[in-house]
Amino acid sequence: MDFELPAEDDPRRSAVRAWLAEHPAPTGRELAEAGYVAPHWPAPWGLGADPIHQLVIDDELRRAGVRRPQNMIGIGWAGPTILHAGSDAQKDRYLFPLLAGEEIWCQLFSEPGAGSDLANLATRAVRDGDVYVVNGQKIWTSLAQYASHGILLARTDPDAPKHQGVSYFICPMDAEGVEIRPIIEMTGGHTFNEVFLTDVRIPAENLVGEEHRGWSLAKVTLGNERVSLSGGGALWGNGPSASDLFDLVRGAGGVTDPHHRQRLAQLWIEAEILRLIRLRTVTAAVRGEQPGAEASVRKILADEHGQHLMTLARDLTGTAGLLAAGDADLDDSVLQADGAAWADPAFWYYGFLFSQALTIGGGTGDVQRNIIAERVLGLPHDIDVEAGLAWSEARHLAAAR
Repeated sequence: MDFELPAEDDPRRSAVRAWLAEHPAPTGRELAEAGYVAPHWPAPWGLGADPIHQLVIDDELRRAGVRRPQNMIGIGWAGPTILHAGSDAQKDRYLFPLLAGEEIWCQLFSEPGAGSDLANLATRAVRDGDVYVVNGQKIWTSLAQYASHGILLARTDPDAPKHQGVSYFICPMDAEGVEIRPIIEMTGGHTFNEVFLTDVRIPAENLVGEEHRGWSLAKVTLGNERVSLSGGGALWGNGPSASDLFDLVRGAGGVTDPHHRQRLAQLWIEAEILRLIRLRTVTAAVRGEQPGAEASVRKILADEHGQHLMTLARDLTGTAGLLAAGDADLDDSVLQADGAAWADPAFWYYGFLFSQALTIGGGTGDVQRNIIAERVLGLPHDIDVEAGLAWSEARHLAAAR
């Protein structure tokens, strides 16, 4: 790796500091218009910044205590796809409100019968003049209860092969026929939802890209799931990190139990490996190279690391970590708090319960391992069990003859 942050007198740092001096408490809109929310985006929405420039901006914003708007799906997934394939009118209408956090977005992809096999979706969109009439059901829709818009996949040609005949829409979440039902997690919180679409009329102008060609855009969306270059917490980039736990342990005078000490050492090793993988990814991006297998490997390691971290925190906190949260609603605060806030056992209580989803959401650990095995290691696809049984039966019949 040849990765190193620029010096303190780097002109890129000076430019950010000068802007922050003029905007000591910037609004989301001011950050967006300055290009600091997604600096790698092209102007006027970003600065066309390379990875090092992005890290400089991240570093200076963090020093100033300035937080970007919270709009994970909008900024990380919907925005890049609209940039890639949206019309000029769509870009003008949606991108700045999205970057500023003024309009929250959700993703209407997964269905009860189309989770890991997303292309198996059944939601239909039928053209009726200047609108599409949509019917179907979506599930595990994060933030739907807050969202003003959703990125929606629906089948527009039911006779086409399953990876074709799919279209990509911008769905107003307040449209008539959209029903949102909460899915209550074992944390007691409400992050996910079921969304029912009954004769929802979506204007044809909300079609992104070409009709029936939405599957390629879905891959753009999933490929643009933003990985923060400045690090992040153990709950899919949110919440506390291993470093936060180590700080709390040091502040409490350390631990004497040898088993806990060994687990802390192992946790530190995992965090360091993930940090180095991240730096390799950044270095590849600086060189203009694709990161290769590191991104897939990091997904598996980071999810399991998050579970290890939260389980150890629960064990170190003891019964207080299981009882302190009570009925508190931590959905928003646990994803936004930082610093000394992690001293509250309630955050670790929430984190332990939430962490059980890490190896399931966003592509299960098993699916990720299959992807690495097939696409990176060149191993064969999963065995077709039915074909294997038929071949075995035919072999035995031939032998009997």
